[in-house]
Amino acid sequence: MNKTPEMDNAEIQKQLKRKGYISELIDPTLDLKKEIIRLKKEKNAIILSHFYVDGELQDIADFVGDSLQLAREAEKTKADIIVFVGVHFMAETAKIINSGKKVLLPDLNASCSLDKSAPYEKFREFKKDYPDHKVISYINCSAALKTLTDVVCTSSNALRIVDSFPKNEKIIFAPDKNLGNYINELTGRNMVLWDGSCMVHNNYSYKKISLLMKEYEDIEMIAHPECEKRVLSLANHIGSTASLLAYVQRSPVKRFIIATEIGIIHQMKKVCPDKIFIPAPSNDSTDVCDNCTYMKLNTMKKLYTCLKYELPEVKLSKEVMDKARNSIVRMLEISK
Repeated sequence: MNKTPEMDNAEIQKQLKRKGYISELIDPTLDLKKEIIRLKKEKNAIILSHFYVDGELQDIADFVGDSLQLAREAEKTKADIIVFVGVHFMAETAKIINSGKKVLLPDLNASCSLDKSAPYEKFREFKKDYPDHKVISYINCSAALKTLTDVVCTSSNALRIVDSFPKNEKIIFAPDKNLGNYINELTGRNMVLWDGSCMVHNNYSYKKISLLMKEYEDIEMIAHPECEKRVLSLANHIGSTASLLAYVQRSPVKRFIIATEIGIIHQMKKVCPDKIFIPAPSNDSTDVCDNCTYMKLNTMKKLYTCLKYELPEVKLSKEVMDKARNSIVRMLEISK
């Protein structure tokens, strides 16, 4: 393969130093929100945000959504610059879809534990053991892994993507074993699962959630399918972040335990200010819920400097983009 994303990122870091990209030196009296809006208009940029970043970043974004919604918005945008307030694989996906556009990410270190759990070289060797298998990869993976993938999926469309294959099709599902196991149970399939998981969703405590549910009669627990099987067994509803948000709006219940990254609660409170949202407790933390440390690397300061200097820019080789694009395009076509 050509130059790796890691090599590109190292060069970008050098550019940042040369251009004086130091967010700590921003004038503390600067109205960051006003400046971000000005720069966005001046540069014909669009800001896309995931539900898991801090609320003030969600509020300034042009669009907030889950991975499937964000991919669709990235595909159809007419903006010259896409600023992804999320994590690296999301910005890579936008770049693959829009190879001619400039794609920015406020912090290049905003990675993903699922992405990291499936290194390209190791997965390539793993795939050789199953030469007659198709590969479905959860979108939470690197652009490099997508080059080894037949079709990408998100938590919103995973069931639909899997069902698009014949029942007797042999499939590898990567990198999230929890989502893969959930889809296996729904479909009765026996997909081969890569042993990866999300550091947040894999850490919720079945015991603590069970005890919390017993404290209230009028409570429902809703969960993302990246959670472990035992935790999902407690859920009144299982779905993507967008699905969880829709569920709390239509449910007559007033109190919910939320088993997904805490950032989604910002949107839930906005659409249902009269309801109570309790973050699901985790196994090994005194906090009630683990934050995604990668998502929380995004800040208003970094968003401002990102737009001002148009850095860090996410770059991928043409070879990687060409090979990865088919798996994403196929997902979008199946999901229409």
